[in-house]
Amino acid sequence: MEFFFGAFENEWERRRAALLHERSLGRGKNLEEEERRRRGGAVPTASLTAGRMHGGAKRGRPSAGLRAGNGFGPREPSMRSRFASLASGSQPAVVKMASFGGGNRLGAMIGYISRNGDVVVENERGQQLRGRNELSTIRGEWDHLMKNRAESRDIGSFVVEVKEQFDPASDIHEQARAILNRGLGDRMFAFAASPRTGDKGFTIEGVTVLRDSMGERLTGDGNASAIVQGRLDGDEGEQIVATAFRFTGYGNGTDYGSARLCDLVSRYQGAVYDEQGGVIADTSQAGDVVQLTWRGGLHSRKPRDIMHVILSARAGTDVQAFRAAARGFLAQEFAGYRYVFSLHDPSRDPKPEEAGGKRPHVHAHAIVAMRSDAGDRIETTIPVFRRWRVTMAEKARAHGISMEMTDRRERASAAAYSKNQVRPTNRHGRTEHEATSEAAKRRYDAKRSDRHSFTQTERSRRYTDFAKQQWEALATEHGGDRVESVAQSQITRLESEVMSDHPGPLGGRKTESLCSLFTTHLVSLEKIVSRDEPMRQMSRSEFEAYEKRVETALFQAERVIPANERANFDEIASAAREHVSVRRELMELQEQNGERIASDEPRLREGDNDANVRWDESVARHGLRTVEAANEIMLEVEHYREAIDLADAGEVKANKASLQASLDLVIARVGELGASGNTLIREIAEVDHDLRIAIEAAERSRQSGGKLTSQTSSPSGIKTSPTALEVSHDRDDEANRVQTEEERGRPVADVTQPRQDRISPRSGDRTRSDPAQQHIPSLEQLQRETGERQERERGDRER
Repeated sequence: MEFFFGAFENEWERRRAALLHERSLGRGKNLEEEERRRRGGAVPTASLTAGRMHGGAKRGRPSAGLRAGNGFGPREPSMRSRFASLASGSQPAVVKMASFGGGNRLGAMIGYISRNGDVVVENERGQQLRGRNELSTIRGEWDHLMKNRAESRDIGSFVVEVKEQFDPASDIHEQARAILNRGLGDRMFAFAASPRTGDKGFTIEGVTVLRDSMGERLTGDGNASAIVQGRLDGDEGEQIVATAFRFTGYGNGTDYGSARLCDLVSRYQGAVYDEQGGVIADTSQAGDVVQLTWRGGLHSRKPRDIMHVILSARAGTDVQAFRAAARGFLAQEFAGYRYVFSLHDPSRDPKPEEAGGKRPHVHAHAIVAMRSDAGDRIETTIPVFRRWRVTMAEKARAHGISMEMTDRRERASAAAYSKNQVRPTNRHGRTEHEATSEAAKRRYDAKRSDRHSFTQTERSRRYTDFAKQQWEALATEHGGDRVESVAQSQITRLESEVMSDHPGPLGGRKTESLCSLFTTHLVSLEKIVSRDEPMRQMSRSEFEAYEKRVETALFQAERVIPANERANFDEIASAAREHVSVRRELMELQEQNGERIASDEPRLREGDNDANVRWDESVARHGLRTVEAANEIMLEVEHYREAIDLADAGEVKANKASLQASLDLVIARVGELGASGNTLIREIAEVDHDLRIAIEAAERSRQSGGKLTSQTSSPSGIKTSPTALEVSHDRDDEANRVQTEEERGRPVADVTQPRQDRISPRSGDRTRSDPAQQHIPSLEQLQRETGERQERERGDRER
């Protein structure tokens, strides 16, 4: 037979046809080699009863591999070595097949793992895709692999209106069951009937499986309603009883069926019957009917063009090492398939914690096409999932992460809960959930509290017994106190089925699950406390939210704290709360500084920008000559005050006594100027204590009469007597003499002289050109005090 490869539209169809042709001629690879190639070189996981596969052991007896403690695959480590690593602190490999989806879900799933383009996505070729534009190209590349098959219609809800009872002597439920058996055939269904008011008829509401035992499947729409109505009408169109049948809805899977049947039971308060007349009294029984009785007849299917796989590690795992391990895992297990993956690092996740982002542990999301370009499909069976965990642990160890494959039967752990059984309530740290039903609550509580759960099948019991033997062997070895303690706790956990009656924690030691959860909360607390190092300023609202996050993390960690970690946790909690107190003080100080700056800002801005305006205002209020005279002498006062401050601080070497004497003379001049009527000086004296005293002294001297006789007049109207001039000249000579004796042989600092840039003579000020006007008479009190102070200092120097 000759093949024409051009007749095939797709490349994978041509390759598949060529492969089948080679096999038909005996030239192709055998099935085992081809299976190994498709699975990336891995051999399917062996069964526990290896004798059934290889013929070496009788049915029901453990294989030689189990007795020797070896693994179940060629690359799987022995059970004892895995247990030793786990007891020493290795983390379990977590590979979860989260969901399937059709091709129409590809864009949404990639948008989820990429945080809408904010997180880098890497494909099977190692290319990194950033942003929505680059991510949109994935759909075009994968389009030929998407079948986009619609999900099956498995269960339908219906209503039947019966116009009158055809057998008044019988119960309406029996009449309703007879009608439904005629219309639906041998399909499984449940119904409730209620009489109508006003006539002799009744209404039937129910839920039915759309597929019958022969494989015929109703569509649950108008066409299917017409088919059922035709069967009720009879072969020749003559109705046994006047009825009107119609489907009111349809859905896929047991979840939809359970929801519809439970709603029916709730509305009719348990008066619901099945096709055999059995009573469905409550919602628990309704769920059992769907899951145990109807499930096998559904033959349900959903589009499985892509699948979502999640790889997880403990909090604190090295991010780059885990990224490399995830990349290696995907390359080995999905060789030949198209996939993309992204890493969610809690420190770089753009999605806020309240919305489900920033999970406390590093994890990777992968979207994998279920069909390869060659037409092969990925198997999703329990042995395959086990092999995935083995490969993930192997790749993690290759990159320095201590990780081992685990099986829940090795610890008698409870079964996992599904996403449909819970809804999230708190996303701070590890997500807290609430159950959607009583059954879901029992399952959720059992998993979160790490209760014992012993499997019931004979095969799983043999596996658990063998695991217990390996734990016992490990406990007898000298692997350290930690290894021995963990092994003993696991032995106690698996000891007997009596343990199932005591689901609480065992002995005085918390389980490994609680330790891991406690570590997760501590890592979350550490990230919160050190997130903003160095400490940044916070507003009050930001601080309150920060304080709430810290307290929440402490509360969650305290709930699962092991007994031997109580002392350490108290220290951690104390340090965390002290850290929060420091941040509170910084926040309050920032608020105080902000208020002060806000109040000072207008004044500072006015001082910087409106100096000329203030000069003009002063001139307008006091006059130009008054302002110039006051400004001139106040510059001298500020000069000597600044010089004295510098001398006190040791920044300059100057005679402090000489500076103080000069300052006293200048202040005396200011007092005379203010007493003579300079209004600007009087205004300044209101806030300057020394100037106010000088002005009051000058006024008292003026009122004493005759002591100060006017000889000359200054431009500002100050009259100076010859006695005051003589005293002033003597004071200046004395000051100069003291300075010369003190600083003889070394230069005098320039700060003792008025700076020209600070004292700028203005037009109309004759005190700068007339030496006689530079000496204003001092008060007798000031002269006496200055003379006494200089005499004491001179005596000290002479001694």
